[in-house]
Amino acid sequence: MSLRDELLKSIWHAFTALDVDKSGKVSKSQLKVLSHNLCTVMKIPHDPVALEEHFKDDDEGPVSNQGYMPYLNKFILDKVTNNFDQQDFHKMCWTLCFRKNLQQGQLLISNEDAFKIWCIFNFLSEDRYPLVIVTEEIEYFLRKLTEAMGGSWVEERFEDYKLQLISKQQCLSAWELIGLVGSGHFSKGMDRQTLSMGINEVYQELILDVLKQGYMLKKGHKRKNWTERWFTLKPSFISYYVSEDLAEKKGDILLDGGCAVEPLQDKEGKKCLFIIKSAYKSFEISASDKKKKQEWIQGEPQSGARRLRRPDGRPAPHREARQKRRELRLKQQAEQEELELRMKELQTANEAKQQELENMRKALEDAAANAAEEEKRRLQTQAELQDRYRTDLEREKLVRQQMEEQVAQKSTELEQYLQRVRELEDMYHQLEDALEAERSARQDEETVRKLQARLLEEEAAKRAELEQLHLRQQHAISQTEAEKQQLEKERLAKESALQAAMAQLEQLEREREGALEQYQTVMKKLEDATNNTKTWKHKVAHQEGLLRLIQPGSKGPQIFTNWGPAAFTEAELSMREKTWQDMKNQETQAQ
Repeated sequence: MSLRDELLKSIWHAFTALDVDKSGKVSKSQLKVLSHNLCTVMKIPHDPVALEEHFKDDDEGPVSNQGYMPYLNKFILDKVTNNFDQQDFHKMCWTLCFRKNLQQGQLLISNEDAFKIWCIFNFLSEDRYPLVIVTEEIEYFLRKLTEAMGGSWVEERFEDYKLQLISKQQCLSAWELIGLVGSGHFSKGMDRQTLSMGINEVYQELILDVLKQGYMLKKGHKRKNWTERWFTLKPSFISYYVSEDLAEKKGDILLDGGCAVEPLQDKEGKKCLFIIKSAYKSFEISASDKKKKQEWIQGEPQSGARRLRRPDGRPAPHREARQKRRELRLKQQAEQEELELRMKELQTANEAKQQELENMRKALEDAAANAAEEEKRRLQTQAELQDRYRTDLEREKLVRQQMEEQVAQKSTELEQYLQRVRELEDMYHQLEDALEAERSARQDEETVRKLQARLLEEEAAKRAELEQLHLRQQHAISQTEAEKQQLEKERLAKESALQAAMAQLEQLEREREGALEQYQTVMKKLEDATNNTKTWKHKVAHQEGLLRLIQPGSKGPQIFTNWGPAAFTEAELSMREKTWQDMKNQETQAQ
């Protein structure tokens, strides 16, 4: 977090305290006082003329429509340097806001401790307004405070509190955090002095960047005598004072690239010695025991001693840890938003697939209805021909019966097919999770289906043309017997044209068979995709063959008689002749 962001958080508290009616506006006189105090405490030359120019009276009331943030950025924050005491700055902002928000009489902590918690809140709060501290940072602060007081962290107590927090808002404001610590909920068994010392230790580490502190003996450079000093370790230097009240500072040890720390052998009656070598002088120091010596030389990561051995100019460890926690929260939030977006896309795709399946089901029903209507028209035409050509129908009775059986079988197969289609629709509801894997295969299927539809349309056009030829032939047959010879010649001419049309129809049939082969290839891909499922893959493999479209019958050339088209094609006639010849050969062999 940059210096500007840290300053803005404290200024936001002060501005909010001046906003009495919570409208987001503060009177011009109060803004003048606030700006003057900010410039004074941050040692910035105050420009009252620019302030008056920025906050001119206008029709919108005491606050200019230009807003306070442009003035704050341009005339104050852009001029900030590090030559001012940040603690005095935070104290000034605290003085403006704590009387309005803090109920001191109900807390177990002093006003000074409340100020330190307020500073810690600004350090750990999220970089968005209004300022709040999230559950993860609350736990981090309470753990630090418990360790500083010498207590043990009770995970169950915080989990209970976290449940209460989640049921409300999942975060706390600065004054709610002060109330939580001041109520003593997480410091039971500790007196006020211990709580105050713990708050001060956490404040020094997080706000003042004091990584380690304590009394040690230092050898003088001139008199060579050993004197007890209070040492404080910060990321870039070590300061030593006469006592822990920090009233009289005796010197600093700069931790730059040329600084190193090494252990020493006991001498002059002093034990636990080590030396800090800087660029301009060396410091011999004696710790109280071997443990403290080891902590200063090597230590744990949070002690900061590693920076004695590897000064790299990076910020304090707790600041790096805070930044990593924020980056992790932002990453998790982005992943959650991406997951929600992905779920919405999958839901949309699923609805589209369901609509597509519904359209397919309706198309199958329409196809079945059209087939039934076609069958009805064919039966009606056949009945009319029976009345007119009864003698000829007697001769073809056996063939017609066979055709009727085939029609009945086709009707039964159609009903079974529709039943299987309904079963397949139920199965597709269970296959919703596998639709994503089948998307590629279904795209190929859609291409083949369009090709097949085009071939069927061409075939339907040819059928219409044949129907017209048939009607004209019937009309010619219904003429008088005297014109029969002439009509026979015309019929032969028309039959030649019909044969040519039949040849084209056969070509279309071959193209349709090629399309069917492509369709079967696509269906194979679809079957491979659906085999990825576990519980119902064998059932899907068994039912997959049902995904074929309703196929038209054979469209080979038909045989025409004097009374119209025969009920069978030339290919079917050849097959029947072969069957009859085989039966005759078997009877001959049996005799």
